[in-house]
Amino acid sequence: MRLTPENLSVIPSNVTRPNYARDKCGVGIVHFGIGAFHRAHQAVYTDDVLNHEGGDWRITAVSLRSKTVAMQMNPQDGLYTLSERSETGHKLRIIGSVKNVLVAPENPEAVINILSVPTTHIVSFTITEKGYCRAPDGTLDFKKANAGSIYAYLKKAFENRQRSGVSGLTLLSCDNLAGNGAQLEGLMTEYLAHAAPELLPWFKENCTSPSTMVDRIVPATTEADRAEVSGLLGVQDAATIGTEPFVQWVIEDNFLGPRPAWEKHGVQFTDNVHAYETAKLRMLNGAHSALAYLGLKHGHEFVHQAILDPQLAPLIERLMVEEAAPSLSPAEGQDLSAYSLALINRFKNPALNHRLIQIGMDGSQKIQQRWLDTLIYHQNLGQDCPAILTAIGGWLCHIRGDNGPVDDPMSDALTAQWNSVGKDGIVYAIFSDDGLLASKWKPSISDKTFILQSL
Repeated sequence: MRLTPENLSVIPSNVTRPNYARDKCGVGIVHFGIGAFHRAHQAVYTDDVLNHEGGDWRITAVSLRSKTVAMQMNPQDGLYTLSERSETGHKLRIIGSVKNVLVAPENPEAVINILSVPTTHIVSFTITEKGYCRAPDGTLDFKKANAGSIYAYLKKAFENRQRSGVSGLTLLSCDNLAGNGAQLEGLMTEYLAHAAPELLPWFKENCTSPSTMVDRIVPATTEADRAEVSGLLGVQDAATIGTEPFVQWVIEDNFLGPRPAWEKHGVQFTDNVHAYETAKLRMLNGAHSALAYLGLKHGHEFVHQAILDPQLAPLIERLMVEEAAPSLSPAEGQDLSAYSLALINRFKNPALNHRLIQIGMDGSQKIQQRWLDTLIYHQNLGQDCPAILTAIGGWLCHIRGDNGPVDDPMSDALTAQWNSVGKDGIVYAIFSDDGLLASKWKPSISDKTFILQSL
């Protein structure tokens, strides 16, 4: 028996469930990238709003590639179980804010239609770094921004909204990009300038792109997780996801039109998202990536195992406290020392089983904002960052294939560089001015020597 609205009455009474009439709440948000993170984060905050404030803020989700999540959620009328995991057990809650999931390649017109209707006010994104189709220098890679990209769908929706005299949209990036709102706006501008320059004035006048910081650790769901939750519910839930108790969302208050009253349910609206965003990228995400590559190298599978490794724990603490934190300009009241301690405790949660190989995916798209920006700060001061350099060595071993097949959009190019230049040349082949990941960080001879010692 599947989790459905009709079967909510049979699940245990200690499982929280929606208290609003879902079919009477219209759709106001379209979300691209209906993975586990969105279901554990933005959809939960929106469910809180619907439970307590009401409104037409349900979500139509869009999958740009796979139909897996649609097959999990649509037979359940969008319902799924959120399992908050800690050492004391599971706290279960049914989330009802998602109306349905569209698979873009199978029904592109339905995606364009829901983006175009006047009742849609917000388009949000958790498409990971690679979903923005950026070139290594951060500009738009037009070869990647094809007919199946977010830009192509948004362009057609903009055309329809302009033609019909409908208001514009708030584009809300919830991905781990520095200045994610500004980056999305810039990339969308590049795309329109190339593909539909006549739309540019309308876009600039009628759309906004607030920056955000999102924080919650959400491991990939396993079949064992699904079986456990289904056993607790008494019905099968194919779409369940597990997460930690901690959650945070900081948003720049720059919306074009109406929005859910998220601020009544824990969301912080501010004019200084940058301070929270950079702290998360360089401290949490930077530490996570280091744990992934170095933990895998040490034979670990999960984050909680790697952070308890006596060889790795001091390195991770140094990365956060001595290397990342000094490079930041905290907001008023933002305590970076307390933040680092809280992160260590979150990493130690044994109930999450957060796989290192999951965190290690798509490293070429992540390490600029997670590591290299910190390196640039210290290099300008003539200072070294041994923890991050050690982590870079771990990543270079990873892309060599030491931990198995490499899941990265640049895997072919990275493999070709390893095969071409070998160990002695790989640092400059990746990070020099004409390297694959050229940036403002220029590895010195001593940096190269330090990194090569770990290969």
